[in-house]
Amino acid sequence: MNESSANPSYSTRDLVLASLYRNRRRLATGCAMLVAAALGYFAVAGENGITVYKQKRAEDRELARQIETLKQENSQLQTHIERLKSDPEEIEHEARARLHYTKPGEIIYTLPDAPGSKQSPPSSGPVSSQ
Repeated sequence: MNESSANPSYSTRDLVLASLYRNRRRLATGCAMLVAAALGYFAVAGENGITVYKQKRAEDRELARQIETLKQENSQLQTHIERLKSDPEEIEHEARARLHYTKPGEIIYTLPDAPGSKQSPPSSGPVSSQ
């Protein structure tokens, strides 16, 4: 019997390992390229990537604008409150505007709403057709 056929000196496992050893630099380069590609993908499109970062920066700028607008509105309202506390003319103006107060002898005319803006009154119950 032939010795090589009964007990092969090189098994498939040995051939694969030898091939891997000969191509180790190519394999290492390929793995490094895969790792670099994965890192690049996650840096751009990942959960904390550049795309998300840009969206968050835009949201931050918008919120900062809203905060600034609200601060200005708050300042105006504080000024209005101070005037209402101390200025009798401002108090009178506010009472006339909101509460429709009048001075003696004044007449207030109220105009009806525009014809298309009235809503139909809700029905009181089901309509029967007998």
